[in-house]
Amino acid sequence: MAAGHDVTSIVRTGQDGRKHIVADVTQPLTIIDKFDVVVSCLASRTGSPQDAWAIDHQAHLNILKWAENTGVTHFVLLSAICVQKSELPFQHAKLAFENALAKAPVTHSIVRPTAFFKSLSGQIDRVRDGKSFLVFGNGTLTACKPISDDDLGRFIASCIDDPTKHNQILPIGGPGAAITPLNQAAALSRLLKKDVKIKRVPVAMISAIYHVLRVIGWVIPKAAEKAELARIGRYYARESMLVWDGQRYDAEATPSTGTETLFDYYAEVIAKDAFVHRGDHAVF
Repeated sequence: MAAGHDVTSIVRTGQDGRKHIVADVTQPLTIIDKFDVVVSCLASRTGSPQDAWAIDHQAHLNILKWAENTGVTHFVLLSAICVQKSELPFQHAKLAFENALAKAPVTHSIVRPTAFFKSLSGQIDRVRDGKSFLVFGNGTLTACKPISDDDLGRFIASCIDDPTKHNQILPIGGPGAAITPLNQAAALSRLLKKDVKIKRVPVAMISAIYHVLRVIGWVIPKAAEKAELARIGRYYARESMLVWDGQRYDAEATPSTGTETLFDYYAEVIAKDAFVHRGDHAVF
């Protein structure tokens, strides 16, 4: 809307205060309204195989088929940078739809953001309460260029009118240098004006938890679900959210946009003594 476009949201239930259409995207869509552009930010909540293929893949296929049948000319997809090195079911599901979209007879823009601020804010309360900041390995195994919701929203909106972003895969991060978990701990120490203790967790530990839960999951379904979450956690413990060139993660090759930084966000949360409601971001 801020970019000057007339926006209608597709929602599960009625909501006040904005133009919307109620629909179930897990079923074939029967919306008769006409639109020029579809922007999809759909994502599975848990990343479990069933959820991922139902939402990240099939629901998107339903939207794409409807878009093709109703004359939509441009499909902007919010994907994720981690699909460039796919190991997990939700990554395979996202990548499968990316491939379907690229072959479809509509203009596409596939946006692959790095990390979100909320995803990297789960330890503020721990540290504020005097607990240790947890890192995997030595705290420098991974890095990212986190992007704010607002900066990402502006980038997505720019895909509509910028022809250089049409029929492209667009990795995107926020401003500044790549940030490691140790950098995050140092920033919290500075902002809270106190020493922050670091607790190092071996990646092998989460691997062991995953394998134990996977075996138990053969007879207890709930354990299988927890094993999948441990598998996701292990991935993020060892993989950076930066452009992968086939051999290494490259911070310099990871594009940046916007003006809002993670540490500015930390400062705002701390100044307001606020609690970060991470919602589905807590899974990762």
